[in-house]
Formats: sequence, C-alpha cells, structure tokens
Amino acid sequence: MRALNDVDIELLEQRKRGRLMNSLSGFKSANVIGTTDGMGHHNLAMFSSVVHLGSDPALLGVVLRPPVEPENGSHTYWNIRETGVFTINHVSDSWYRKAHQTSARYDAEESEFEAVGLNPVFRCGFEAPAVEESSVRIGLERVDEWKIPQNECRFIVGQIRWIEFPEDAWAEDGFLDLEKLGVVAMSSLDSYHNTQQLERLSYAKKDKPLTRVTGDGEPPE
Repeated sequence: MRALNDVDIELLEQRKRGRLMNSLSGFKSANVIGTTDGMGHHNLAMFSSVVHLGSDPALLGVVLRPPVEPENGSHTYWNIRETGVFTINHVSDSWYRKAHQTSARYDAEESEFEAVGLNPVFRCGFEAPAVEESSVRIGLERVDEWKIPQNECRFIVGQIRWIEFPEDAWAEDGFLDLEKLGVVAMSSLDSYHNTQQLERLSYAKKDKPLTRVTGDGEPPE
C-alpha cells in the first residue's frame, strides 16, 4: 500500500495530484451539460460532478470550477447565470469520445455540438439545448448556488423541469436501467467505463433477509 499525508499530496505535480484526487471519489456519472448564452450561442461541456440531491422536489447538483471572465472560459457557468436553465445528458458508449472532446477550450461563439458532431434538440420551451444522441436527457432550472470558500468552485442546484428516456428501460417500480441504455461511468478525469450489474437488492430491513429484485422491480410498499 502507498500512503500519502497532506504534505505529500500538496507536493505532487499539479496534474498528477488532480488525477489522483479525481479518482478518490470512485466511479462517477459521465454527463455533458448543454447551455445557451444570451446571444443564442450553444455550449456543451463534459462533467463528472453531477449528484442527486433529492426527489421531492427533484433536485440535482453539479460542481463547476471557479469561474473566470466569460471571454476566458467558464461558458457553462455564465450561461446558466444568464438564462437560468441547463440540460444534463447522460453519455453513452457509442459517443463518449465526442463527449470527452467537449472538454477542450472552445471560444464562446463556437458550438461544441458542431465541433464534435453532436446534435442539439430543444424541449419544453427551454433555451438550453439537449443532446439528441443521449438516451437520458434532463432539463433543469437553476434554483440555488454556493461558492465553496476553500477553492471558490461553484455548487449549482438545479430543479428538474423535464426528463426524457426510452420507456422500455423504465421498470414498474421506477428504476431506470442505465446499463441497458449503454450509459458509461467515469473515473478520474479521462477514464471511461462500461458497467456490469451484479444484482438489484430488496429494500433493506433489519428483520428481513435481502432478496434479488428482478423484472419490473419491487411492488410498492
């Protein structure tokens, strides 16, 4: 085993430290976020920091790097601040390379959709584009934001306003089978993974043994 203390970590070369720190949280969702600025320019960017925050109301959160001036980058952040809406799109194994390319630094007037060969689609009157190639598309409205004091990253909270996914991947109990849809996971900043389900398990209770969930899932309580 290799052991590092906080001083050892601080002394690591910057990119090596970044890749290590981004590996420690484990496998993460791979998503591209779609936004539009006030001039109608479309933006698409890769993120692995989307987290579930609650179901009622339905909230997702995403961590963004400390924003710089719009002419120097941070287009996703400033577009969300300007329009108040954004989309989160799950990345599939058929186009993860295109998704990864969106992390390159493009000018605000350049559309990552056009640059990497993905297609924007619009739903429910949203200004923010979703990704036609994505099997799971989510439209969100920004409802809150915090600045993390230690590093000035931004944590944006979005309330889900609409969702789209193939109906045949949706179990009767509400479970959405992302593996069936070819959705990939990420580790660190640049490693993409297919998944293999071990099993779905029943709701845990202290006086009841676990059972395997199959088919349309567990019946409602």
